[in-house]
Amino acid sequence: MVSSRPLPERAELNGRLIVSVQAPEGSPLRDPAVIAAMAEASLRQGAAGVRLESPEHIGAVRRRCPGALIVGLWKRNFPESDVYITPGWEEIRAVWAAGADVVAIDATDRPRPDGQELEALISRARQDLGAPLMADVDSVANGLRAAALGCQWVGTTLFGYTAASATLVPPAWDLLGPLRRELPETVALICEGGIARKEEACRALDGGADAVVVGTAITGVDLQVAAYVRALAG
Repeated sequence: MVSSRPLPERAELNGRLIVSVQAPEGSPLRDPAVIAAMAEASLRQGAAGVRLESPEHIGAVRRRCPGALIVGLWKRNFPESDVYITPGWEEIRAVWAAGADVVAIDATDRPRPDGQELEALISRARQDLGAPLMADVDSVANGLRAAALGCQWVGTTLFGYTAASATLVPPAWDLLGPLRRELPETVALICEGGIARKEEACRALDGGADAVVVGTAITGVDLQVAAYVRALAG
């Protein structure tokens, strides 16, 4: 089920929304059929694409929405590494085989499981699979490095979620301007993480992002309901 869809040019992403359709472990929403339905609903309302976690969910959406633009990843935890977003070759290959158009990977400078190196993984993904990559980063330096290594998209996904950025709170407003000025013209800049209101999505575009990923604020039923319940309980 490898994707044959051409990667959209940066101009095609300009001002567009990508919806992250994910659900936490244990949630009834993790059913592939439910994920696929939420993905289709998002696409019907004008989303440029969807961001999905796990080969199972990617496959389910690809079957239901054959023409969808899918950014795929696979979250896996390893005791010797903090990297969990598509951390190694096995995960990259599985996400691509499931039907993703773009494979999202952790592109921070943290040690990866089994000593795998980011540069080698990016090179192998491009040469062996021809897979476009989205670099999930936490800093300007890591974003520029990922682009130099060959990632076609750079996203601010991990800003505030690594030890190096733990004191910072997403959205990554301070990353957008410097990244857009220094990234190659052909590399798309995606603002992801912490976008909870329409006004923030527009601010991200004004700040230099080509497109915006929104997840919890749209599809995160579990987290949204829990937050309301906590607030009402005082």
